[in-house]
Amino acid sequence: MQLYNTLSAEERAQLIDEAGKQRLTLSFYAYAKISDPKKFRDELFIAWNALDALGRIYVANEGINAQMSIPADQIEAFRNTLELYDFMKGIRLNVAIDQDDHSFLKLTIKVRHKIVADGLNDETFDVTNKGIHLKAQEFNNLLEDPNTIVVDFRNHYESEVGHFEGAITPDVETFRESLPIINEQLQDFKEDKNLLMYCTGGIRCEKASAYFKHQGFKNVYQLEGGIIEYTRQIKEEDIQSKFIGKNFVFDHRLGERITDDIVSQCHQCGKPCDNHTNCANDACHLLFIQCEDCKGAMENCCSTACLEITHLPLAEQVKLRKGLEVGNKVFRKGKSDSLLFKNSGDLPNKPLAKAETKNIRQKISIKKTLIGKAEHYYTRSKIAQFLIENNELSIGDKILISGSTTGEQELIITEIFANGAPCETAKVGDQITFTIPFRIRLSDKLYKVLG
Repeated sequence: MQLYNTLSAEERAQLIDEAGKQRLTLSFYAYAKISDPKKFRDELFIAWNALDALGRIYVANEGINAQMSIPADQIEAFRNTLELYDFMKGIRLNVAIDQDDHSFLKLTIKVRHKIVADGLNDETFDVTNKGIHLKAQEFNNLLEDPNTIVVDFRNHYESEVGHFEGAITPDVETFRESLPIINEQLQDFKEDKNLLMYCTGGIRCEKASAYFKHQGFKNVYQLEGGIIEYTRQIKEEDIQSKFIGKNFVFDHRLGERITDDIVSQCHQCGKPCDNHTNCANDACHLLFIQCEDCKGAMENCCSTACLEITHLPLAEQVKLRKGLEVGNKVFRKGKSDSLLFKNSGDLPNKPLAKAETKNIRQKISIKKTLIGKAEHYYTRSKIAQFLIENNELSIGDKILISGSTTGEQELIITEIFANGAPCETAKVGDQITFTIPFRIRLSDKLYKVLG
């Protein structure tokens, strides 16, 4: 019986593209007492694997926390798998604002000590004794009450690119750090202030609201469904957004735009920017904010040291990483001496700039001719592989890479490898590779720009 992934991310991406079906990115959580998390985990894997559901899920004695990608035509079948458990009957699914068929490429269900690490060891703490849930308009109304204190229970790298006006934004890297900091900061307001809190999807606030009630706070409220549900409601009901900027998300998109306000800066040059990236050095993978100009100049790296390492032969890079924790084991979120414009803690309530409102998927109106299609999906490297099906491609040509997720990306070809060897011009039938500052998808098309 299959209880673990058998396909690589690359193989899964290819199957998704070949299937050509729309997928939905969504999240949900539930606090409940689960007596046997391992058995529960295995049941979920069997049911969801059969539906081609993918995602990152944590289960524990205290409940479940899930971020997932589901085939759109399987959504009702997926809901039925949840309805088998009493504590998930009628559960709200937070559907992402921006959809991406490749948001998750594996089904990973892990058993954890807790679904949200809180650092608490208090047997009297009841996580189900939570605060009052507020819908979007109710949340806005309470925000305007001068007797209200609003707290962002996300981490510094999340709140930096977007937050509610006037919110306390703790300079923390983990949820567990924020609880004692906010508790100490608000000791004098337990009786007479409205404590209003929010997070991405509601799961952290669910625990935080219960914690602060446990600490003796009288008027505790939380945003129902978090920023994700708030955004859905303000759009459907035409409510003014009190949230400014982007909502950080934990799949490869790294953010969903809520308003066109940019409230953060490129960490390298200081230009208004709210696009997160991970350092291209596999021994670093630092999460930081980088504008397009710096992305091009620094080749997705956070520092000149990392840039130099990425130019070394692969064998030397591997040798340098020996003995170090690398890749996903590195927990470094926007904290580095090489980042000159990092902001956290006390954040601005006024935008530094406005984002372009054009749809990134809108077709660029230029003359072009189709050259070929993507052949290979690289999950981390900055390499594109295409099959030339029409015409020729030479060094110096301007190209356009187009796809539903990639958008429209223009580049100048500076080097080409055809069938594994460097060349000046690639011809029909050649399998070519070249470097790019972003990831391609198997559904992407390669065009040569004319004129």
